[in-house]
Amino acid sequence: MSATAPLSPPVAPAPAPPGWRHARRANSLSEVFGSIAVPEAGASFWRKFRAYWGPGLLVAVGYMDPGNWATDLAGGARYGYTLLSVVLISSGFAMFLQHLAAKLGIATGRDLAQACRDHYSRPVSLGLWAMCEIAIAACDLAEVIGSAIALNLLFGLPLAWGVVLTTLDVLVVLFFQHKGFRLIESLVGGLILLIFFCFLYEIIASHPDWRALAGGLLPRPEIVTSPGTLYVAIGILGATVMPHNLYLHSSIVQTRAFGPDETAKRTAIKFATIDSTVALFLAFFVNAAILVVAAATFHGKGHDNVADIADAHKLLTPVLGAGAASALFAVALLASGQNSTLTGTLAGQIVMEGFLDLKLKPWVRRLITRLIAVVPALIVTILYGERGTGQLLVLSQVVLSLQLSFAVVPLVLFTGDKLKMGVFANRPAVQVTAWVVSGIILVLNVYLLWQTAVG
Repeated sequence: MSATAPLSPPVAPAPAPPGWRHARRANSLSEVFGSIAVPEAGASFWRKFRAYWGPGLLVAVGYMDPGNWATDLAGGARYGYTLLSVVLISSGFAMFLQHLAAKLGIATGRDLAQACRDHYSRPVSLGLWAMCEIAIAACDLAEVIGSAIALNLLFGLPLAWGVVLTTLDVLVVLFFQHKGFRLIESLVGGLILLIFFCFLYEIIASHPDWRALAGGLLPRPEIVTSPGTLYVAIGILGATVMPHNLYLHSSIVQTRAFGPDETAKRTAIKFATIDSTVALFLAFFVNAAILVVAAATFHGKGHDNVADIADAHKLLTPVLGAGAASALFAVALLASGQNSTLTGTLAGQIVMEGFLDLKLKPWVRRLITRLIAVVPALIVTILYGERGTGQLLVLSQVVLSLQLSFAVVPLVLFTGDKLKMGVFANRPAVQVTAWVVSGIILVLNVYLLWQTAVG
């Protein structure tokens, strides 16, 4: 008889770290996880900053997507520069929550979706996944409509054809995903700069009242005492924090190859926060610029009710007397829609892999998400035209508001948990601030949804 090889002992599963039910099953975005080198501890500030610079740009895209344009246009056209302070406060809230998302990803090695999957029961986790998928589809809907409107404004392409054409960007996204994460960050950064300079020109061409503009950065009592102003202000605040951005940021910060020790993680958190704060300041400029241009161009000049993107484009040239103003407005809108497409693709992948531990081919994942957005957009465009797409854009923001609490509350809970976060857990003052900020955003979103429901 031939001797049989001794059986190897079974490999014991890796023990779960403190605070978690299971060991981490896979790296977030495994194909690019830790793919970007960072300098050693003794390197200069600027070398470190250049290495960590990039994820914040992808996050900033969600704060200047086409879904935010309508509320900024309405705020400027109706109330002048009054609501600039709301844009500023909203941006501060966003910077704070994105810092928490980055800290979760770096300190625990898990993105927000993976953390939810480990912490909650299977039914709750599946419910959170379904809500997040709906939010991503709603965000994608805003991108489809915004890009279709931009193509119509620039080239006269019918909205229905523009909606169909947006499905082709699946191929563009796949091409850049295979070329490396730095290329995606560079592409997004280039489009953000294009949007930035478009609106820099818009501000110069609109000749705003600089003294009134500066005064608008300070909160005024009429923001809360006037029902109309309060409603638009809540719309601006409610549309600011994008729930899928919290999942996205907690993952893409892990593309940097920082070390596992406390010092390396503290450095990574520090520079990830600087990165996202600077990038979100660019997003603040874009949102503020849309409001400023609307205030300078439409407020008090017989166009106070302008809130539709297409109407704003039509009025820019005759009011400003500069043909380039309306063209650059449309170019910025198209760049905004395409930028959001890139980040929406990544967010969808992160959410599906994190909640379900399920990997799909990228083109399948992208096509599913895009078809979910294209079908309703195409139906509404064919039946109702521009006005219908404008209402659909508002609806997409309402859906995002509904999902927001299901991303913010777990994020604040996890980052304040000492067992999960260890030495990186939120300090008491930070945790109190996190709950206050979250509470304000959630209460205002509920109020906005109620106002929308009742008319």
